[in-house]
Amino acid sequence: MSEDCSSSEETNTPTTSISQDTFTTETTTITTSAFNIPPETPSSSSSFNTHLAIQSLSSILTTVSPSLLSQDQDPAFYLLHSPDISSQVSSLLRLPDSGAGDNNLCRWFYDTFQSSEPQLQLVVLRFLPIIAGLYLSRVALKKPLAGFEAVLLAIYAHETTSRAGQAMTVNVPDLSHPSIYHESKKPAKDNDAADLNLAVISPSLEPHGTVRSTRRARIVGVALELYYSKMSLMPVRSKIDFCEFCKVWSGQDGDDKENVEFQDDQGNVGKESVIKEGRIALPWELLQPILRILGHCLLGPNKDKELIGSASAACRSLYSRSLHDINTQAILATRSLLRLSKMALDPKNNVDHTEIPVTDVISL
Repeated sequence: MSEDCSSSEETNTPTTSISQDTFTTETTTITTSAFNIPPETPSSSSSFNTHLAIQSLSSILTTVSPSLLSQDQDPAFYLLHSPDISSQVSSLLRLPDSGAGDNNLCRWFYDTFQSSEPQLQLVVLRFLPIIAGLYLSRVALKKPLAGFEAVLLAIYAHETTSRAGQAMTVNVPDLSHPSIYHESKKPAKDNDAADLNLAVISPSLEPHGTVRSTRRARIVGVALELYYSKMSLMPVRSKIDFCEFCKVWSGQDGDDKENVEFQDDQGNVGKESVIKEGRIALPWELLQPILRILGHCLLGPNKDKELIGSASAACRSLYSRSLHDINTQAILATRSLLRLSKMALDPKNNVDHTEIPVTDVISL
């Protein structure tokens, strides 16, 4: 598959307002006529929206547990962590025509995220790796993807509203100023003492109603940024799905460690991996959230072996891709992740340096 998937043409995507009208109208027809919701609804609007979403989903999936609507468990939590629900939804998403505008599952994702219920939005974000992975991989095939794009635009619009036109920044420590960890040889000036070194992680967002080729990476990247902010709540299977699509996006075979050799002191580049299908363009606005998510998978509190193995393989693939593209920024980032993961997995480094050792010997 060619890397240059983007073109100057717009994809056949309706505007947000058109998509919202179409999706909402059809979903309302399904939920009210097919399930005959009784007039006695729960007092909590959140509980009502959750039960409504479950009833709508039950008409799409083949089997749904009858205990899902029971009062002794959280239905939204069950949707998020149920292996059976996850398997059925993943299988439906991977069908060849799953991204079309009239797809019932895409319509359910759209309406569920638009409900503005945080627990239901987590359920939609749980499947974002598959939605974004299939969408980016199928763009060059010229298939109808209005369903996937409507979901991605809904997430993008949510982030645009929540950020209120502000960029995401982080204060980078200035080593020229002394701290509790180090001393500065150069005396700090009074007028520089209060200066902040702000680095922009994500620029301010502009509202978009359609997915153009020039906006695609930014829209998907913003959706992945929201996914990253909720990663501590995501099940392991969702993170593994993301790592697998990273390998597909890179178009490089990074599973074989012999194909990923670090540059030596003379700057010799390692062997080039075999380019595979599924390769996409990886601009920094898309690659940055990808690497942040992989960093969480490698260095986060969850030490699941399968997850760490998948994340390591994804980093090796992206490192091979960055070497192939001679992308210095990506080379530095992916190589740093590989080194950090290697250090984290080394048993010698699993020491809590903040713990005070207990000893009878007094050191002077």
